[in-house]
Amino acid sequence: MERPATYTATATIDERGILTGWSDGARRLLGYDSPAVVGRPAAALLATDPAGARRTLAGRGRWHGTVPLRHQDGRRLELDVLAHRRTSPAGRTDWLVVSAVTTRPQPPRGDPLEEWTFLQSPFPLAVFDPDLRLLRANRRLEHALALPEAAMRGLCLTHIVPGAAGEEAERSMRAALESGRPQEAHGRLGPDLGRTAVLTPLKDADGRVRAVCLSVSRPAPDAAGGPGPADETGPPTAAVADQVLAARELAKVTVPRLADVMAVDLLDRPRSGGAAGGPQPGRAVLRRAALRAVPDDGGTARGTCVGEAVVCPAGSPPARCLATARPLLYDTAEPGIAEWAALDPCAGWLRASGTRSLLVVPLVAGSGTLGVALFGRTRRRESFGPEDVRLAEEFAAKAAACIEQARAEAPARGTAPLRHGLLPHPLPDQAALEITTRCLPAAAGAGGDWFDVIPLSGARVALVAGDVAGRGFRASATVGRLRTAVRTLADVDLPADELLAHLDDLVLRLAADESSADPATETAGGIGTTCLYAVYDPVSRRCAAARAGHPPPAVVTPDGAVRLLDVPAGPPLGMGGPPFEAVETELPEGSLLALCANGPSEPHGHAVGRALDGVYGAPDRPAPSLDSVCDRVITELAGHRPDDHHALLLARTRALRGDRVACWELEHEPTVVSRARRYVGDQLSAWGLEEAAYTTELIVSELVTNAIRYGGPPVRLRLLRPGSRLICEVYDAGGSTPHMRRARIFDEGGRGLLLVAQLAERWGTRHERTGKTVWAEQTPDAQTPDAL
Repeated sequence: MERPATYTATATIDERGILTGWSDGARRLLGYDSPAVVGRPAAALLATDPAGARRTLAGRGRWHGTVPLRHQDGRRLELDVLAHRRTSPAGRTDWLVVSAVTTRPQPPRGDPLEEWTFLQSPFPLAVFDPDLRLLRANRRLEHALALPEAAMRGLCLTHIVPGAAGEEAERSMRAALESGRPQEAHGRLGPDLGRTAVLTPLKDADGRVRAVCLSVSRPAPDAAGGPGPADETGPPTAAVADQVLAARELAKVTVPRLADVMAVDLLDRPRSGGAAGGPQPGRAVLRRAALRAVPDDGGTARGTCVGEAVVCPAGSPPARCLATARPLLYDTAEPGIAEWAALDPCAGWLRASGTRSLLVVPLVAGSGTLGVALFGRTRRRESFGPEDVRLAEEFAAKAAACIEQARAEAPARGTAPLRHGLLPHPLPDQAALEITTRCLPAAAGAGGDWFDVIPLSGARVALVAGDVAGRGFRASATVGRLRTAVRTLADVDLPADELLAHLDDLVLRLAADESSADPATETAGGIGTTCLYAVYDPVSRRCAAARAGHPPPAVVTPDGAVRLLDVPAGPPLGMGGPPFEAVETELPEGSLLALCANGPSEPHGHAVGRALDGVYGAPDRPAPSLDSVCDRVITELAGHRPDDHHALLLARTRALRGDRVACWELEHEPTVVSRARRYVGDQLSAWGLEEAAYTTELIVSELVTNAIRYGGPPVRLRLLRPGSRLICEVYDAGGSTPHMRRARIFDEGGRGLLLVAQLAERWGTRHERTGKTVWAEQTPDAQTPDAL
């Protein structure tokens, strides 16, 4: 009997990595009998480092790519596999791993008109052969299942979509083949597909059934009557050709002028805020629009071809570029990049061209991020440098503008641009912390997670993270209110616990106002909102934090130890209950603070801690770059919770050393003012700031005079030099708050604080547990006596 053209090798692996099932197809493929492998670690069959495979699968529900395996006779085989994580009704999980093995070439495809009809159909389509193995899949189905045709070709539907829906559709498919009549199957094959699948037998001129076509209905409209997700899987067909032309023009201009090889991958819909598009945060589903190399010998076309779907896993260079919306430069010899290039079929052109240096640039236009451009250089040229990055950004920006214009439609103004505008962008200038952030919105819509960075007096910095219940414009509006309120309260230097108490009162008042206007309003005014407020002081290296129902921050000390700060969990805002409690802890210089904006569930905080522990506990610990750590943590979070949105803030602590701080205890008597001026003059000379002495001495004279006249002992004078700024602080034990007023013509006093306000860029009062500090901030380079 003739062997079939295609057979399937399957295996099952439990969560410990032990093989629990081995099909006859797997025996034919690798030569091992079932008793020889079942019960053994699956890693024993790999012809590569098993640690890389574990990292690749960690936190994922599905993976596809090329895996190097060892045959029983010692040969190395590169196999395309598809792996699904399954969960039984009893809660046990395992992996189903399948690979289609083709023993004879695919039949040629039809004429161009039939090809265009199939590819551009508004419905998801697939064609299966008489053995119920997939032959073709169009773009709609690729996008809905987040799998390229190459990963599904040769597999049965039950291996592509395991579960009851796939089994019912396959039964109907077999009935269509046997009866020659169309059949229907009911069950959702994917979240972006309708519940009805039509199985149509495809007959030749003699009436014999040669194949069966699966077509899936559109998803039902949503509650508002709008179109379902299938209407948003791609741009208008009329605009596709122009987009491809723009992408090819970019390739033509940059190869070989800038790169030896390049590819352009486009999102079907622009993603606002630079987030990775696709069905899961951190993973991107794109369409290859252009691929060009010099010399163009056809080798670079190996892997994903132009027009096919490109599924980029979380952590891959394109997915990271979409998440950060900024250029990224890689050496393909790096372990992580080499692993991606070896395992991901979408990166086959990198292997084929021998690319050594990889530059990934986002295509950003007014409507958002449209895709990525990937530039490669081989060993014949030097690696990309800063000037090359600038030039690539310039070309990418022009191409993005052309692509956006080609789409001929402006994307609807959603909540993502509004929320993106509410986040700190760019981050404020401050010297206490090195900060980086990442945001990955969920595909289901913008949520209410947010964070902020607020410079405070005394070179301190406040870090804020919170989450508002709900999605859409209502959540975004509440975020805007809360962010404004937090900034206002932070300006008066309230302690963390008091600030949350005031914020709780605000939420209650907003809820009362909205409920009186609309009694049916749910989660009015942000009730149930969570918030974490932390203040770091680079002088004392202490961090004070309080939280309202939000996960605690995670801390990584310089030795790599990871822990969660023990901050008492207060109730969410607007819920009432006991007062909030703040804790203070000392952090060594170089410690890492991680704040996850997601809430209110406590596991989010532990998830951040576990992700950091995995990053710092791995043998390939990240580079010192804070961006590289942030990329790996957000990728890990997105892998564990693919349907949620993620906002992460990482801050590495700095210390204001003793040579940048000067402090003096002053007697509580008027004669000390002249001595204070002398102290300041000597210190500024030591710092090389003589030109700022005149202005600073005037400020100190007024502040010390007010402290002696209206305050109480002790009195302390402190000068801080964080970065390019100069800060004067005078503390006294009095509780009265100084107020600036305009003195009348014949008044002898009342002009001191007015003079301070005119000389300083900023000034204010910070109340301590006992006493107060009046401070004034200036930039010495901008201060001259002429400023008076």
